Amino acid sequence: MAQYLALTYTPDVDWWAPEHADELAEYRRFGVEFAGQVTASAVLHPTPTATVVRVEGARGGQVVTTDGPYAETKEALTGYYLIEADDLEAAVAIAAQIPAAWNGAVEVRPVIVAK
Repeated sequence: MAQYLALTYTPDVDWWAPEHADELAEYRRFGVEFAGQVTASAVLHPTPTATVVRVEGARGGQVVTTDGPYAETKEALTGYYLIEADDLEAAVAIAAQIPAAWNGAVEVRPVIVAK
């Protein structure tokens, strides 16, 4: 069985705030329904908590960090699901059930499994 990473892009909000309770319940429902295919998942803190890391030059160069998001966008990377599926078509069918697909986007990418 292949692995696919489903990256969720949604409005950049605090999912634990009371006004998002109904939508958060949909994510929980998805997690229960697809527990057999989802092997890992996480919700990310809002982008203002991000730290961007760059190394100037090459390995061993000066490490430069910047607070906040890498880019200003309407939708942000807000979480992920690691999905096990027979093929891309099956992974897309599962990803279409993630609530982020309804008001944002879900990017599905095959995972290279190290041997």
